[in-house]
Amino acid sequence: MKLNIRILWALAIVAFVVGLYGVWMRLTTGHVNVAYGSYVPWGLWVAMYLFFVGTAAGLFLIAALDVPLRVRAFAGVAPVALLGALVSLGAGLAQIWLDLGWMDRIWNVYFSPNFNSVMAQITWGYTLFGLLILVALYLTLRGVNQRLLNLLMWIGIPLALYLSGGVGALLGVESSRLFWHVGLFPAQFPVFAVASGVAVMLVVIGLLDAEKSPQRDELLRILAFAMIALQVVKLYFLWADYSQSLYGGVPENVAAVNAVLFGPWAWAFWILQIGVGTLVPLIILAVPSLAKQPALAGWAGMLVLLGFAVARANIIFPAMTVPEFDALRLAYTGPGLTYQYFPTTEEWLLAMWLVGAAGLAFLVAQKWVLPKLKRA
Repeated sequence: MKLNIRILWALAIVAFVVGLYGVWMRLTTGHVNVAYGSYVPWGLWVAMYLFFVGTAAGLFLIAALDVPLRVRAFAGVAPVALLGALVSLGAGLAQIWLDLGWMDRIWNVYFSPNFNSVMAQITWGYTLFGLLILVALYLTLRGVNQRLLNLLMWIGIPLALYLSGGVGALLGVESSRLFWHVGLFPAQFPVFAVASGVAVMLVVIGLLDAEKSPQRDELLRILAFAMIALQVVKLYFLWADYSQSLYGGVPENVAAVNAVLFGPWAWAFWILQIGVGTLVPLIILAVPSLAKQPALAGWAGMLVLLGFAVARANIIFPAMTVPEFDALRLAYTGPGLTYQYFPTTEEWLLAMWLVGAAGLAFLVAQKWVLPKLKRA
């Protein structure tokens, strides 16, 4: 167990330190050294934003199984789940903030919002959600004002569902990107969020629970069953999404699906998302002799998280790389006016830094901050 914890610390520290160069590049050169441009305005950073904020919503819903729903097997998980939700939400919002061309203009969404915009709605929603998580975490740790805590958690449950589904709606209402405009995203994204939250809890319970809490074995079994079910649902959503798109026969939509299944993103889809991120964890968690080993279950959770991060990229990239109409690719050419996209070194390093920063923030708080607040 201690070896697994040291590995997690090492991975987080390496990602944070190496990724600092990406932060320096972003702050000093802006968007000069990125692969997206006028035709492909979204890239890796938007995909990572979707991953982080979805994970935050999923972790909050898992915390709600402890408080206020009081599911026995989840007793005591609320503090660590809320901490993970807070860290993941912060990482997601930091990622999308760093993606902005003018980062100082983030305040415009607060001082002059257009609430007809889904993006403005979810920005305000994330702000309220973050404050709610922070207060709920404090009340949970201090064991005070249980009535207020229950109220906040009840409010947070539909808010978490709304925000995770709202991100799907943010993409789904974009009718010019037919790969997204199939109506399934608002339903898919909450499921993906819960699955990401379950994966984080597998990592926490399987790799970080050095003291072996009394209900660890039971909780790992429940999380394993939940993950198997959610992975099957995820595969069903993929089949429904892609089969509808291919059967519909709209050229732009078919081109995007083919880019994922057989084109430039096929390696990421079949090897990372399906193979490493879905099938390998399913085998580990479905075989009782493997699933009952905490370390294996924890690393299976890590693979699931990798798969969901890749899944977000496979949602963003193909839609961006298919022109809204074919003549556009020939109308104007030049730097930033291309439909080919692959993340640059700056994009990879900045995303790596945020993963490392989130990991370190969680590990530090889980080891030292939470115990101190509980004793206070």
